[in-house]
Amino acid sequence: EDDIAKMTAKIDSAASRSAQLKEEVKVLQEELANLSREQAEMDKIRLETHEDYVVAKKDLELGLSGVRKALSVLRDYYGGGESEAAFMQQPAPPVKHSKSGGAGSGIIGILEV
Repeated sequence: EDDIAKMTAKIDSAASRSAQLKEEVKVLQEELANLSREQAEMDKIRLETHEDYVVAKKDLELGLSGVRKALSVLRDYYGGGESEAAFMQQPAPPVKHSKSGGAGSGIIGILEV
């Protein structure tokens, strides 16, 4: 009878431990499901923000190329397109318009920032 009592206690202990482990597995599976849902939501948000970034990047690159072109034109106009004209023989241009001295450096300075 002592053996039966020992075995019964062992079985009860193992059954209790089994029930405890099953409960822990259930809790962990719920946590894993929650993590999967959160990961899917974060992936969706990441995809949306990446799409926004791609669109914004194209716009910004176009804007930068426009500013670079404007700087080039302004530098040529105010800063000395004489280097190219020095190699070409042309009559002096008629005096119709005079460049503003201080405005050019101010405009170029603003665009370079």
